[in-house]
Amino acid sequence: MACPAFPGREPGVGPGVDDLVQEVEQLRAENEQLQWAVASHAVVDQAIGVLVMMARISPEDGFTVLREVSQHTNTKLSSIAEQIIKHAQGAGLSETVLSELQAALARRK
Repeated sequence: MACPAFPGREPGVGPGVDDLVQEVEQLRAENEQLQWAVASHAVVDQAIGVLVMMARISPEDGFTVLREVSQHTNTKLSSIAEQIIKHAQGAGLSETVLSELQAALARRK
């Protein structure tokens, strides 16, 4: 019977060095992905907050606006969120993003 943690190994037989190295590499990659996801999620949440405050829309509509701008500009959601946050701090938006943002907000009103 194979060992469930390491398929192909018999119970009682420990994993080999190669198996452990592979598992560590996989765990590190997953850890990096999770760290990126948490950071990205925080940026998106902040941008939703900006839209809620400035446009007086619900958080659900704020996410929908971000998603629509992202899709219509073929830009990652987290990148649009970063641009919205910077815009709230005084930075400009590109004509394309600004146009799509205005259109998405108009659809929510």
